[in-house]
Amino acid sequence: MVGNLERIYKMKWEAVYPLYVAKIERKGRTVAELDEVLSWLTGFEEPSALTGTFEGLLSEKAFNPKADLIKGVICGVRVEEIQDPLIKKIRQMDKLVDELAKGKKIEKILR
Repeated sequence: MVGNLERIYKMKWEAVYPLYVAKIERKGRTVAELDEVLSWLTGFEEPSALTGTFEGLLSEKAFNPKADLIKGVICGVRVEEIQDPLIKKIRQMDKLVDELAKGKKIEKILR
């Protein structure tokens, strides 16, 4: 399991972000909406311009205090039950991208 976590930690943002874009655009959402959601969560002003690994970008980054309100299942795991702080942040981000792709209103996504 540790090897899998390390692999996730080392994933490059510039490889994952285009996957988020493709996912939301397939569902008729915009990059501007994606960036709004990611900025709300992470505090990064221009998510599309970020470079680096998840570990480098997120390990010391304080997320929006309302991030703890993000609940539900992503990749078969309940977000609120994840113990590893970095994996929890990544899965919270994934959950918000999923909500956006599923057509949830921005106001509801931003809690």
